[in-house]
This record gives sequence, structure tokens and C-alpha cells, in this order.
Amino acid sequence: MDLLDVETWQGRIATGGWVSGEGEPLAVRESATGAQIGTLGTASVTQAAEAARRAARAQREWAEWSPSARAGVLRRAGELFETHEDEITPWLVRESGGTWAKAATEVRAAVGECHEASALPTHPQGDVLATNRDRWSLSRRVPAGVVSVIAPFNYPLTLGIRSVAPALAVGNAVLLKPDPRTSVGGGVAIQRVFEEAGLPAGVLQTLPGGADIGEVVVGAPEVRVISFTGSTAAGRKVGETAARHLKRAHLELGGNNAIIVLPGADVAPAAAAGAFGSFLHQGQICQAAGRHLVHEDQAEAYLAELARIASALRVGDPYREEGVQVGPIIDDRQLAGVAALVDQAVADGARVLAGGAAEGRFYQPTVLGGVTARMAVWTDEIFGPVAPVLTYRSLDEAVDLVNASEYGLSVAVLGDVGTGMTVADRVHSGVVHLNEQTVGDESMAPFGGMGASGTGSRFGGPEANFEAFTETQWVTARPTIETYALPSGGRPAR
Repeated sequence: MDLLDVETWQGRIATGGWVSGEGEPLAVRESATGAQIGTLGTASVTQAAEAARRAARAQREWAEWSPSARAGVLRRAGELFETHEDEITPWLVRESGGTWAKAATEVRAAVGECHEASALPTHPQGDVLATNRDRWSLSRRVPAGVVSVIAPFNYPLTLGIRSVAPALAVGNAVLLKPDPRTSVGGGVAIQRVFEEAGLPAGVLQTLPGGADIGEVVVGAPEVRVISFTGSTAAGRKVGETAARHLKRAHLELGGNNAIIVLPGADVAPAAAAGAFGSFLHQGQICQAAGRHLVHEDQAEAYLAELARIASALRVGDPYREEGVQVGPIIDDRQLAGVAALVDQAVADGARVLAGGAAEGRFYQPTVLGGVTARMAVWTDEIFGPVAPVLTYRSLDEAVDLVNASEYGLSVAVLGDVGTGMTVADRVHSGVVHLNEQTVGDESMAPFGGMGASGTGSRFGGPEANFEAFTETQWVTARPTIETYALPSGGRPAR
């Protein structure tokens, strides 16, 4: 049987096995055409609540597995993602509208996340502490318990597995709620890989559904940590709910990321980097370059080269057409939002140098000149293939323009490295790339944003993963039982 055999998941959810979902059936659709290509079950509120209780029971046994045994499951999961790449990638292409190359990077990322996570069980788990008493004093990391992972549509596999894998590795159980638009590539695929890798039943459960299921996986008393990746607006609601329940919420949210092209930078490679940052996966990436800051002396040349690249990109259905570089927007609602931002910018005086229109679900790669810092296309996260370009006169002005945004996820600086280093010291951003574009992360590197881009939490690397998915416990030990006597009261008043 194939890993993603439809008969396994058709009309079902994964909670202690594949069972019929009691919620409304979820149509699995192609982003490019809207055609239905399958049907998933969705969880009812009752099923989701029971899943949380089941996870708590399963977690206790999973945490007792030896570190090497848990590591083995993670290693096998990585191998299975690699083995089944050709089966997983078509689902990622069809559901998310990404290109085949983009889907392949997601699978490779899943392999890397599992292999990196496999090292966590045998990583040092704490510290020996100094103490003023006749005893040993130490701190150690213990599993948080049940972790809920809520993943988005844009990179459904990558952004789900980067929390699922390390959370499992350090001994937690996980409730995974994938985005309803990408629940096969970002949900079923992860569930099936770990089942085949030997993860015990109940330790990972996948619960497709809507906002009602999101409320359960955040609010269930058994859940101690929530890992959410998505929009800033949705993240605020998750954070508010988690705070009411006194739970930790790791929020990786939106971004309006800037590329700064320094004076004297080579325009051709700079524009190529800018195009990659703005148009990769139709701009539907939290790290996408939504703002291009170019010194006034080079702005004309940069705009011309960026527009040339944008106009030459091949737009289409990547599942059915060869050579596609820019696929569809995920759905009509998102498409309308992108078009509205561009149309308003044009009405406010921006110039369309490339693109600026849609055909079906496909929005043309768009370059805008004549942009001002007051336009919504500059201040808001676009989440579409649009590159607004603004000129600056001084480095101070460029830094101020970057820092004026409420977001602080990723900044790219192109040109002189020494100058770029001084910019890195001054910008409010969780990620700074010198002579690279804005999009990029690795499983061993801490990733996250500042301001409206998140709560300062980080994903990636041992330190960040232990901080995210464990609790710290203080332990002391003496050779014999301490002798205790309650102190006498103070001197009586006279």
C-alpha cells in the first residue's frame, strides 16, 4: 500500500487510528483549478477533546522510552520522507499551488528536521548548579506534555514538521491541526510517516478542522504548549486564548520584509535576489520581500531589471505545465486581497512596471515604482507576487524606513558587507541576511521574528527547541535526610 493511499484517510481523521471524522467533510482541492481531488474527515469538538486526553495518556509512556529509541523513530521518519518524496510532492503541488522545485525543498526540509530532531534525545538535558548547601543542585529539561501544532497553508509540510519533530523527540505528544486547504501534504503525510516509523498510537494525532477545532487544541487542559504559525491577526487570537489558560504560545507570524540595495551594489544580481524574494511561491511566504529599498542613484536601473525579470517569469499551473515558476494564489479570497492592494496603490499614484493583473487564480509578478511609505502596499503584508520599490537618499533614512514597520521578521542587505554589518546592528529584525534575499531558514538555525512577526520565540537548533518544547525542573539531592526544626518565634513585645 502506498504511504498516502486514499483509502487510508478518505473521510477520516487520525486519532488513535484512522477513524471517521464527526465534523463536516473537508473537500481536498487543487489550488490552481479549485477541483476536488479528495475528501478528508474533520474532527468534532468532542473528538478533539478526547484526542487531547488520549495524547496525555500516550505521552507518559512515550516519555519513558529510552533516548536512543526515540531517536530511532525520528531517524526512520527522515528516511521515510526521503523514500516517499515522489508520492508526497504531487500533493504539495496540487494543494498549495507551489512548483515542483518548491515541493521538493519542503520534503528535503522535512528530512532535515527529522534528522536534526533525532539528536535531541541524547543532547545534554540540563546543568549542574552551584549551591550554598550540603547537597547536589541541578536543573533538567523535562517534556512539557502535550503540544498543539497549528500549521499554515503556504509551506504546509515544512512549517508543520519543524515543530512536530522536535516536540516528539524531547518526549511530548502532539496534536497537529493542519490548514484546511493543505491537510494532506501538511497533515496526512506527516501522520503516515510517523506511523510507519514506529511512533506509538496516540503520540501524534492529526485533526483537520476549522476554528472550533483550533479553539479545542489551544484550550484543552491537557495541552501545555501551543506552536502556531500563521497570520498576525490569527496569532493574536491564539495568544490571547493561551494567556487566559496560562499556557505558553510560540507564535511565528507575518512579515513585511525589506531588501536594502546599498549604494554601489551590482544591480543585476541585486534585482535577481529581489525577484526571488518577492516572487518565490507567488510571494506567499512570511519571509517574502514586500519592500525594496534602493538608493536613488540606482533606482531606475534596478526597477528596469526587476521588471524585466518579472515579465519573463512563466506563470501557470505547475501540476500540468512544464517550466512554471509562479503558480496560483491559494484561493479567491487571498487573490482579491492582493489585487486590492495593487489597485489602491495605483489609484494613489504608484506605477505598474510589470504585471498588475490576474487571470483566474494566477496573479502576474508585479513591480511597482512611484511607491510612498504611506501606501498600504508598502505598510501591509501582501502575501502575493508584488514588489513595491521605494528610493532612499541616506543609510539613516533606509534604516528608519525598515524600522517603521510593525513587523520584524527578515531583512536582506545587498552590497558592501561592512556597511551591511552596520545595518544589521541597527534594524529590528529576527533574521538579517547579508548579500542574500529575505527567504531562508535551516533546521539547525534559530528562526523567528520581533514585533508583530511573533512573540520572540524561535524554531530550530537545540537551544530553541528545548526552550520551546520542555519545562525546566530544579532538583536537589542530599546524602541523608536533612535535620529540620522549626525556628522559634521572635522576641515578644513588651
